[in-house]
Amino acid sequence: MSVHERKERERAGRERLIVATARELAEQHGWDAVTIRRLAERIEYSQPVLYSHFRGKREIIGAVALEGAAEMAAALRAAAATADGPHARVTALARAYLDFAEHNSAVYDAMFQLDGGLAFAKEDTPEPLKDAFAALLESLGEVAGDGVHPALFTEVFWAALHGLATLTRAGRLPPEDAERRTELLVDRLAMA
Repeated sequence: MSVHERKERERAGRERLIVATARELAEQHGWDAVTIRRLAERIEYSQPVLYSHFRGKREIIGAVALEGAAEMAAALRAAAATADGPHARVTALARAYLDFAEHNSAVYDAMFQLDGGLAFAKEDTPEPLKDAFAALLESLGEVAGDGVHPALFTEVFWAALHGLATLTRAGRLPPEDAERRTELLVDRLAMA
């Protein structure tokens, strides 16, 4: 291995450590607790080393969001792959999405609530974000209905899932009805 390859591997390892530590801090204490100073202390690197990888917290949030999008895409595909038939696939997809939002709250916030400097629904949208949408589209496109553009239907269904996830996490919806909400969403929107 060349010196250049070793340095690149070490750099990538430091970036993974920074992102993993930011996620850990955010999950434990919220995103307000994630600062360059605190990250530097936790991983035992100087602040200038962190700034050599990320220009600031915004870029770190963006890196967490991209990692989270890849994880969400994998979770959605895995859930849909275990289901048989369109109704079961959409139900599994909806549950997997809501579970991801519930169990990865800081990552979900990085993806959809915080400014990570990422472009959505544009030419320069990063590939992990496009792939997460594609993971939704793969199952939802087949139930969009006649005359309905599959991507447009996927956007509406995604918006409904996001609304359920956000309101549930904020304690605005009674938790005992979570499963009924998911069933209603699938039955009335996706299977209408």
